[in-house]
Amino acid sequence: MIRLRFLFFFFVLVMVVGEAKQPHLTPKDVRSKIEEILKAHVSHKVLTPELMARSFQNFLEELDPSKTYFLQKEVDKWINPSEQTLYAALKGFKAADFSSFREMHALFLQAIERRSVLEEKVAQQALPEGVKSEEFKDLAWVETEEALLERVARIKSLQLQAASKLDDGARRKFFEKIEKRRLNREIEFGESDVEERSRLILAYVLKSTTAALDSHTNYFTPSEANQFMIHVQQRLFGIGAQLHDDLDGLLVKRILENSPASQSNRIKINDKIIAVNREPVVGLDITEAVELIRGEKGTPVLLTILRETEEGGGKAQEKVEVELIRNEVVLEESRLESSFEPFGDGVIASLKLFSFYQDQKSSSASDIRKVLEQLKEEHKLKGVMLDLRSNAGGLLTQAVSVSGLFINKGIVVSIQDNTGKVQHLREIEGKPVWEGPLFVLVNRASASAAEIVAQTLQDYGRAIVIGDETTFGKGSFQTFTLDTINEQKINPQGEFKVTRGRYYTVSGKSPQLTGVASDIVVPGILSQLEIGEKYSKYPLENDSIEPHFEDDLSDIPQLHRIQLGPMYRYNQQQRLTTYVPFLETLKRNSADRIAANKNYQNFLREIEKKNFDSDSIHLFGLNDLQQIEALNSLKDLIFLMSVSK
Repeated sequence: MIRLRFLFFFFVLVMVVGEAKQPHLTPKDVRSKIEEILKAHVSHKVLTPELMARSFQNFLEELDPSKTYFLQKEVDKWINPSEQTLYAALKGFKAADFSSFREMHALFLQAIERRSVLEEKVAQQALPEGVKSEEFKDLAWVETEEALLERVARIKSLQLQAASKLDDGARRKFFEKIEKRRLNREIEFGESDVEERSRLILAYVLKSTTAALDSHTNYFTPSEANQFMIHVQQRLFGIGAQLHDDLDGLLVKRILENSPASQSNRIKINDKIIAVNREPVVGLDITEAVELIRGEKGTPVLLTILRETEEGGGKAQEKVEVELIRNEVVLEESRLESSFEPFGDGVIASLKLFSFYQDQKSSSASDIRKVLEQLKEEHKLKGVMLDLRSNAGGLLTQAVSVSGLFINKGIVVSIQDNTGKVQHLREIEGKPVWEGPLFVLVNRASASAAEIVAQTLQDYGRAIVIGDETTFGKGSFQTFTLDTINEQKINPQGEFKVTRGRYYTVSGKSPQLTGVASDIVVPGILSQLEIGEKYSKYPLENDSIEPHFEDDLSDIPQLHRIQLGPMYRYNQQQRLTTYVPFLETLKRNSADRIAANKNYQNFLREIEKKNFDSDSIHLFGLNDLQQIEALNSLKDLIFLMSVSK
């Protein structure tokens, strides 16, 4: 295996900053910021009744995310708003009057009083049994106070199930913390200072309205903007586990390689952390829980975990305690990993690209070129597998350069911004390093720049895309009001991120929402998970532009067009049909191999449970079933092409 430059950064478990006062906002500031965001947004230029309805929904969910305060009849006015209500709110916006949101907030203060009564009733009754966390997914507001009481009781029962694994002292602290968390939040929303309360409402108006535009447009309070900067600059410490805040614990969603979490080999995906150093964290805000997890480098942290197991034909839970040593998390996986294996009288290369990067010394494209040139010099290279699984993107220019390693001259990606202007990014050198059999391996977490490369090579017929049914589906780009590279003071009114446009490949298709469809579907460990843009709340819609296989250079100035034209048009990449005669055979062979492979069938049954071990190689005794099958399909292609000649 050839290892190139290492990419080092701190993995952020979650970002924590001190409590900050509400941003310094006035109603006119809010109106001005929303107008500024709308002006920059790719699709929405004015507030519409639909966007106002979304804003109402968002605001209510900010107030009552667990849907344990409001009744349906109380919020129906905003959940199912009449035209009159929507147009009144739109008229109010023009006058910097946000009365509808203040009315919802006032109603929430009344609901807080009722919730206190419900808490007292729950404390005096027997709790229901057999409650599962899955029933709290996609909740709706209930119709009656009796149903509201039942929901609060069921949540309490779920939390009690987790707490039952703790000792008596820890259990008492557990419920004290839950109660304190609820009361603190209610106190924050019931702020007695009129000015502070107004600022809080206005901040949530901004959050709710910007989030109504699409899933990547957001308003950040000053403290949240600081967190975002830290995340982008990759400055924080963590244990290397991405967590989701469930009602009955912190769910482990992802484990980073070479982190304290992965090195212990005792943390698994879908574990639930219920205590840290035997301090309960169930019911705490995730940032409060992380305060307990974080600490000085080299010191131990004890995690109490609940893990689902199979027992007697059913599911059971076991409690596990895992001690980790706090540390700065350093990625020791390289930016690019490459390997090769013999095949016939030559070799097949596998290139695993983790991101699209560039610095003063190297880039993803130059590193791949070096590896392939070295392999061609030392061996007879017969095929290449470009592995873009879980590659979340990176520099757009590098997506162009990496594509250019496998094609002649031509458009790689087009950008259409909020003004409707289309700009084309081209490969102009026309010096591909590899023109033979090429597969691009993808999964549901292949996103953004990775999708551009996969779809561009697919568009030109230059590569076969193999892997999960579709990729992530992010074909949009955003800009942030802060410079994330240079130090810049955060605006006391907050900052925002806005979706400015979409990406399209040479066919005119955008991966936005739909993702890149694999030519050959080979399921991997993520294939059954709900990952992707289509699962976000308000995803930007998909659209397309005209194909640009015939490039007339119309987007560049005439003088440059004259200078570039003759040289550029020579040896321009054509649409190929090289793989078309073999595709059905490749699909059939792959499906037959998977069906006959007992290991693969066990693997598929396991991932259908959506509660699989994070280390699949130990489950099934193979390094990477998806990659192995993709390589088998590539071998099929090489053989079929050689026979056809």
